[in-house]
Amino acid sequence: MSRILIYIVPKFTTFDHQNAGVELVFATHNKHKVREVEAMLPEGYTLKSLDDVGFHKDIPETADTLEGNALLKAQAVFDATQLPSFADDTGLFIPALNGAPGVLSARFAGSPPDAGANMQKVLTELSASAKRDAYFLTVIALVNNEDIYYFHGKIAGEILQEPRGTGGFGYDPIFVPKGYDLSFAELAAEIKNEISHRALAFNSLIDFLSRT
Repeated sequence: MSRILIYIVPKFTTFDHQNAGVELVFATHNKHKVREVEAMLPEGYTLKSLDDVGFHKDIPETADTLEGNALLKAQAVFDATQLPSFADDTGLFIPALNGAPGVLSARFAGSPPDAGANMQKVLTELSASAKRDAYFLTVIALVNNEDIYYFHGKIAGEILQEPRGTGGFGYDPIFVPKGYDLSFAELAAEIKNEISHRALAFNSLIDFLSRT
């Protein structure tokens, strides 16, 4: 049976949380991320982390798209647990760098991942460019039996000349979202969590779960 690929909130689903609780697995060991999503879940769902289900295998992210990497993680966890599982992947895309760092954002400067080195490489490669527009994209893949659902969150902005701010993580200190004067690392956490690419993607996931 071929898989069903759904990129917009679908009109049908195989979930049935109205009559019985549904356990979802978030493919992460990050307890903070789990708590944030757990607080958003509609009634009838229980969220579990990889630690909760005893999944400790490394999942190589070898796909050439965010969708592919998110699916690799979600599929591996579903296959191991037989529970509906979802995973996210995020990238920073800069047109002046032909879309880089893109899917390689976490390891743009090499392995192991180094946020400072990644930012410096971006700034170095953009140093001679007057075009500094960029966007963050988060993709969530949800796997449930033969169904795969994708949820996207995107926010546009521009790359600064140098890092600003001490909050956030990753490329946050060099990214200013459109319509703001502060970098993601300077914005209050509650504001960033409302407008960010991750927030938009997870809100789409929660909206889907609320409708099913």
